[in-house]
Amino acid sequence: MASVALKSFVGLRQTSTEKHHSSITSLSKPLSSSQIHYRRLNVVAGKSSPKITGRNLRVAVIGGGPAGGAAAETLAKGGIETILIERKMDNAKPCGGAIPLCMVGEFDLPLDIIDRRVTKMKMISPSNVAVDIGRTLKPHEYIGMVRREVLDAYLRERAAAAGATVINGLFFKMDKPTDKNAPYVLHYNAYDGKAGSAGKRQTIEVDAVIGADGANSRVAKSIDAGDYEYAIAFQERIKIPADKMQYYEDLAEMYVGDDVSPDFYGWVFPKCDHVAVGTGTVTHKPDIKKFQLATRLRARDKILGGKIIRVEAHPIPEHPRPRRLAERVALVGDAAGYVTKCSGEGIYFAAKSGRMCAEAIVEGSENGKRMVNEADLRKYLEKWDKTYWPTYKVLDVLQKVFYRSNPAREAFVEMCADEYVQKMTFDSYLYKKVAPGNPLEDLKLAVNTIGSLVRANALRKEMAKI
Repeated sequence: MASVALKSFVGLRQTSTEKHHSSITSLSKPLSSSQIHYRRLNVVAGKSSPKITGRNLRVAVIGGGPAGGAAAETLAKGGIETILIERKMDNAKPCGGAIPLCMVGEFDLPLDIIDRRVTKMKMISPSNVAVDIGRTLKPHEYIGMVRREVLDAYLRERAAAAGATVINGLFFKMDKPTDKNAPYVLHYNAYDGKAGSAGKRQTIEVDAVIGADGANSRVAKSIDAGDYEYAIAFQERIKIPADKMQYYEDLAEMYVGDDVSPDFYGWVFPKCDHVAVGTGTVTHKPDIKKFQLATRLRARDKILGGKIIRVEAHPIPEHPRPRRLAERVALVGDAAGYVTKCSGEGIYFAAKSGRMCAEAIVEGSENGKRMVNEADLRKYLEKWDKTYWPTYKVLDVLQKVFYRSNPAREAFVEMCADEYVQKMTFDSYLYKKVAPGNPLEDLKLAVNTIGSLVRANALRKEMAKI
């Protein structure tokens, strides 16, 4: 996360109100009326696509994470008959769980689903030099820490409250239309909630599909979306003694070094009553458990006496798929490959892409009254790429520059001590906008960056001699 702000120095400026009953994971607290916002999208447009008679446009969302939940809610509010299919309602994806402050407001998230408000971070170098980050945060600013099983369930429940039908089922294939406006036929196993149930095979016909089913997306395979490089994220949830948990009350830690990952970082992020300790790698996947052990060792004094209560692993995409759209099928979130390099952030971008795709469908269908086509869905991709391509490109460059060796990581941590770097980092991360830089400070930062890299390179040569 902390590297987001270095954008400045690398120079890349580049509705139906009817309720549908569904089997969904219930939250401990029911949604209050103030948390449900029926903001119907009204669109006026002239189109040549045919009108739909006797019903509204029907769209299936495959996957019930942040991307799927946000898409389903937006579709339902916009007058689309919406079906969301999720295979595991209590899924706890191995995820650091960090969300930017702007997501809380943009997606009307209640504060009680945020476990911790992180206002301090420690960036720890390969030689265990620790830099405190967060000095530039304003009193109301923080990074939210959530558990995916809580956030995902909340977004699904809100989608259901808006009118979406939520199905506990496993999608396994899709029959493509036989002509231009014919339906897609989706095949899935519907579960009855009983342990060990194999499910009942079902089919459903829909006019369009949003694939929000993660890095191993079956929807992506159905449209020959192509492969991509992926990282393996490994995480352990550790229950630590209360006095040690107090240390992590509003603090998160990030460790860099060849020992914890050759191309990513290790982390200790606070949750409600435990910490999440994890790491990830693209290039050395078979060694992931070795890197995880090293991360625990680096943090051992602060998590001493802890008990591992859950172990999780999951693939994380490293770049967008070659193909994210085919006719009336679009990919969002991890299925599309929307995880940033360097920081590994994905929650906000998943929810945002799901909402943007759904908005394009609502607009193109005139609130569900007309059929949509590929041109309608392509507007989502054009808007997405225009808005976020620079962010992904910058973080790709940063990962290649600063994660390539331990001396480069030492230089990176050294730079993170600079208050200007911290301000640009948090302003960009918290609000998902490129923070306007100060030309003089940008120049000083560029000079300092070069100096740090020169020192890192000199250190690398001396270590090579030894």
